[in-house]
Amino acid sequence: MKVTCLQENLAKGLSIVGRAVSPRSTLPVLANVLIATDNGRLKLSATNLEIVITCWLGAKVEEEGALTVPARTLTDLVNNLPPEQINLTLDQKSQTLHLDCMRTESNIKGIDADEFPLVPEPSQENRIKMSTPVLKEMINQVAFAAAADDTRPTLTGIKAYFEGDTVTMAATDGFRLSVRQSPLLGTMDNSLNVIIPARALNEVARVANDEMEFVYISMPEKRNQIVFDMESVVVITQLIDGNFPDYSAVLPKRHATRTVLNTSEFMKACKRADIFAREASHTARVRIEPGDEITPGFTTITANSVETGDNVAQLDANVIGDPVEIAFNVKYMIDVLNVINSPQVALETTTPMEPGVLKPVGAGEFTHVIMPMHFGR
Repeated sequence: MKVTCLQENLAKGLSIVGRAVSPRSTLPVLANVLIATDNGRLKLSATNLEIVITCWLGAKVEEEGALTVPARTLTDLVNNLPPEQINLTLDQKSQTLHLDCMRTESNIKGIDADEFPLVPEPSQENRIKMSTPVLKEMINQVAFAAAADDTRPTLTGIKAYFEGDTVTMAATDGFRLSVRQSPLLGTMDNSLNVIIPARALNEVARVANDEMEFVYISMPEKRNQIVFDMESVVVITQLIDGNFPDYSAVLPKRHATRTVLNTSEFMKACKRADIFAREASHTARVRIEPGDEITPGFTTITANSVETGDNVAQLDANVIGDPVEIAFNVKYMIDVLNVINSPQVALETTTPMEPGVLKPVGAGEFTHVIMPMHFGR
């Protein structure tokens, strides 16, 4: 292999695939990144056997070849080289990659490319097409609600249901639930119901950029994998086996009070409350009062700490329904407000013992359910 590429491009490519590297694996090759020529381009791949990330870089290819080298060593080296051309040369006999940039020369010992796990090729048939910005927003609005621990593996994933010309994604950790529906660019003949690891979808959102207009989604036959193809970057992940909870039973069918608040002001009030609430399991009280002909409605957010003190914030609100006081995990409130892009947000409540629902005003495709917390009088 003899290849020339720009330092900036190689550094960017390594940052894209680097998150799939498995530094603690018993297989040494999984701590490596695969470097290979591919139809006049340079291909980089990394995997931890659960997720594979591959990207292609523009390069001048003089000789074909492939090798795996330690990801950390190569990344640290390339990041510290000057922004000039890098010449990569493979010594097949010694399995060593030689790098030449300006007045710097380095040799990195590698492992034969044949020992690297097989990377499936993206399918050109039966592909689902989505707008990249829509998919990124969708992932950001559901992935944070997935469980972080592996006690219940299915809850670490995101349920994705593809049917007709829409996709619905849902995630829950048992305390909150995010559901988002979005359009597909085309219509599916058959429905598809899978559980995708939240971590893998976060990687898809991370590597997708504005230059990638579309994402093509496909599933290789009999591999229990899903592929996200963004032309110059491909993310492949194993699917999670199991039954996702029937979240439709959790979605409230009615509400007694609907409160519309300014999203930014609500977020700031929650952040201030959490300064005091974090010592009390992030519990904050939300009191909602409807207005009358003279006085507008308002919402009061209160947090108390025995050691630190307390904080009370009152916000103007458009309230329709009954007054109510309900306690929420204010950190969870901050998480969801972070991903609501509309200027106003609606909080729908029923009783202090029933879940609350947050929805962006004017965008009905996103719903977030948050369980109430108990508080003493």
